[in-house]
Amino acid sequence: MTLRALSAAVAAFVALTLGAAAFDMELSPYKVVSDLSGNLKSVGSDTMLHEMELWAEGFQSIYPNVKIDIEGKGSNTAPPALLSGEAQLGPMSRPMTPDEIGAFEAKFGYKPTAVLVAIDALAIYVHKDNPLQCVSMEQIERVFAANPKSGGGKSIRTWGELGLTGEWATKPIALFSRNTLSGTYKFFKQHVLSGGDFKDDIKMQVGSEAVVSAIGADKFAIGYSGIGYKTSAVRAVPISAGKACYGATFDNTYSRKYPLARGLYICLLKDPKKPIDTLSGEFVKYVLSRDGQTQAKKGGYYPITRNIREHELTRLGLLASAN
Repeated sequence: MTLRALSAAVAAFVALTLGAAAFDMELSPYKVVSDLSGNLKSVGSDTMLHEMELWAEGFQSIYPNVKIDIEGKGSNTAPPALLSGEAQLGPMSRPMTPDEIGAFEAKFGYKPTAVLVAIDALAIYVHKDNPLQCVSMEQIERVFAANPKSGGGKSIRTWGELGLTGEWATKPIALFSRNTLSGTYKFFKQHVLSGGDFKDDIKMQVGSEAVVSAIGADKFAIGYSGIGYKTSAVRAVPISAGKACYGATFDNTYSRKYPLARGLYICLLKDPKKPIDTLSGEFVKYVLSRDGQTQAKKGGYYPITRNIREHELTRLGLLASAN
């Protein structure tokens, strides 16, 4: 994976953060409005499922006459649900593809709007007893790819090939992955495997929690999932994209030292010539407020900065009413 490809993957928040010293996390609290009611449907990311549930719970505690129905089977399900009108909210752990965006333009005459709502460090997880201290991007590709493009095309299949000794040296690496509906699967495939295929013996899981659970139950397993799904049964291994190795911490993720940083988005339909509908607008304002971002941290993800919040609310025409 090139640095150019990595930059493209996190461009949405890279452009809005200037460096660790510039992180301003002082967000305004949510401003309650009167007489809000109605129904919202959210269809999309499994990575963001718990986060959406926390946001919905917090929002509905303020507005008991609002009902939010949430379905989280994977980011690939968000665009068709928005396109058909089934959902007003489409959480995604990856940007939409050109083909997905083109379908919206063909039907509505404008592109969908992707709102950056939290930051994720896509973690490489191993069992808690695994002594692996660091893994390079090249090694990750050689572990997961059917036909590696790096390392002279040589695949890595045992823990000894990653430098582990003793009982680990000859043990085969058990591979776990999200399934093909997942935005995390697509992100990993694009930015780690450079678009290549996974090994045939990889075990696909229907959800992020299932990936982490499987790794926690198998001493010789490795897999990937969002940092919000970390448990005491697994370890997130630091990653190097050069000489230094960096863990999936807040500072390393925001400064892009950690190579698998990405944005988490809520996609929605907004005609650029018209205001956003009131209910969706208030929900987005809540998510981007101090209250909503407290829930993001509770869910294990990294909150947005004030710079990101103001940028996103300005794009939606909501900044004045949110402050």
